[in-house]
Amino acid sequence: MATGDLVLGQEQGRTDARQRVVNDFSINVATVNGSGSQSANSVLLKSIFGMGVPVSGKNLFPSNIAGLPTWYTIRASKDGYVARKRDTEILVALNAETAKDDILGLPAGAVAIYEENLNLRQYRDDVICYPVPFDKITAAVCTEAKLRKLVKNMVYVGVVAQLLSIDIGIVEGAVKKQFAKKQKVFDLNFGAVKAGRDFAAEKLVKQDPFVIEHMNQTAGKIIIDGNAACGMGAVFAGVTVIAWYPITPSTSLVEAATDLLKKYRVNEDGKATFAVVQAEDELAAIGMVLGAGWAGARSMTSTSGPGISLMAEFTGLGYYAEIPGVIFDVQRTGPSTGMPTRTQQGDVLSTAFLSHGDTKHILLFPGSVMECFEMGGEAFDLAERLQTPIFVLTDLDLGMNNWMSDQFAYPEKPLDRGKVLSKEDLEKAGGFARYKDVDGDAVGWRTLPGTMHPKAAYFTRGSGHNANAGYTEKPDEYQYIVDRLVRKFESARKLVPAPQIVKNGTSKVGLIAYGSSNYAVLESMDQIKNEYKTDVDYLRVRAYPFAHEIHDFVASHERVYVVEQNRDAQMQSLLKLDLPAEQVVKLRSILYYGGLPLDARSITEEFATKEGL
Repeated sequence: MATGDLVLGQEQGRTDARQRVVNDFSINVATVNGSGSQSANSVLLKSIFGMGVPVSGKNLFPSNIAGLPTWYTIRASKDGYVARKRDTEILVALNAETAKDDILGLPAGAVAIYEENLNLRQYRDDVICYPVPFDKITAAVCTEAKLRKLVKNMVYVGVVAQLLSIDIGIVEGAVKKQFAKKQKVFDLNFGAVKAGRDFAAEKLVKQDPFVIEHMNQTAGKIIIDGNAACGMGAVFAGVTVIAWYPITPSTSLVEAATDLLKKYRVNEDGKATFAVVQAEDELAAIGMVLGAGWAGARSMTSTSGPGISLMAEFTGLGYYAEIPGVIFDVQRTGPSTGMPTRTQQGDVLSTAFLSHGDTKHILLFPGSVMECFEMGGEAFDLAERLQTPIFVLTDLDLGMNNWMSDQFAYPEKPLDRGKVLSKEDLEKAGGFARYKDVDGDAVGWRTLPGTMHPKAAYFTRGSGHNANAGYTEKPDEYQYIVDRLVRKFESARKLVPAPQIVKNGTSKVGLIAYGSSNYAVLESMDQIKNEYKTDVDYLRVRAYPFAHEIHDFVASHERVYVVEQNRDAQMQSLLKLDLPAEQVVKLRSILYYGGLPLDARSITEEFATKEGL
């Protein structure tokens, strides 16, 4: 008899002899693109969150057409871990195409909930199987055939809620929130939830140990994705011009910002005080951003690696002509669709030196949705303070997936518009040299178009200008400009977000990471401590150029492992260019570039192997 076979006369609700697993497991929902699974997944995630249990949700999908496979993982963790968990304890298999591989990938003792016609029990005798007639249940609650593929997902929510003991009242609240102001849609979907719950209660005998119990670890928390947080940060920072071209996984960032602008940046007469322009391509988009930045607007674009490539020449113009603008780069694996649109940290090195000739760009690396909001705003201050394009590098995992966070604080710091001369300033000074360092910080003064003073005008040129903004091909005048740009980059070390030293104790070994890798690293440190009785220090990079604290961290350790999600150790390469030669030899790599979000176990295993633990 298979583990999942129901035993005649077995007591309803009884679990097997194994110890109960409470609030500590991962659910993987396997469906297809275009099936409406996103709403159901969101309801289940928010229901577990509503039970007070720390939770995270991740889409694991290639950017493909409707009908192709997609997966969504939900991790519940009583300890607050939110990185992807490598193993899945509960599978909801609703895609016949991937069902066999999905169940074969489960660890022994896991659970499989699936359409009964798939007969997945034939493939595993060490997995608890719950066959469910999803199609029959859906047909009974939904008379419109064209809606059944959407409603079917809500049936699985009811089944899972019953098996895991999730409060049905909390599930109902999550469904209401999902379909607010659409009573008929709510009635249909919650009816499907109840039908799934009723079937599980009447026909399924619980044999697995997994359960959700009430906690109080989500009070005052929110669930939000990084793209929405970045867009919100931009709006709070006063962005007025957005020029962009759609690309996975950055599109929702602009959509989130646009929704907020439409709500809060429209005058009483209905006139918008902002401009959002979908350009013909990324090249045009960055050109518009720089044009708006030159004119004095706070401007931005959002893209991913392929778009960054198209922005190279205009970005060089922004660097040499010293024009502010913000570029959000939600990183992915590479060009094209499918596998290339999975998550990765693959643009670090190319973006740092984007364009032609000697260029160095300022990069910010948010490590949480909170920092997406904060750095999404801070980038605009830095762009105008330093008069240069600023790049905010997230990735698909941080940008498009759901994360639990403390509530965002309303920004209290006034906007920093940088060194801008008014008519009155020009009257006192008698004029200015646009590209001259007069204050010792390597940042020149600028004027904005429309400043009513005969000395306000200047030519905006690329690299071929002198300190007075005049055209030049003289070597010494050119070198003055590019040397000053290097000094400005050095000045930025003290202005960009400082690294976060999570632990700097007596360990001889350190970890360095950045961006979305942070959560996996924190969990891995606990694993290394618990399983190998080894302490590891940790520094999280939050910006480039690197602050001097990073130099000190490397100097204070014998070995430093740089954890990153790309093949070529791009962050380590940047560090090698920045560190003294005698410190470079200390650097090691822990790399993951499979396209899925980084998990702690992968870090722990590679660290243990390289350390000989």
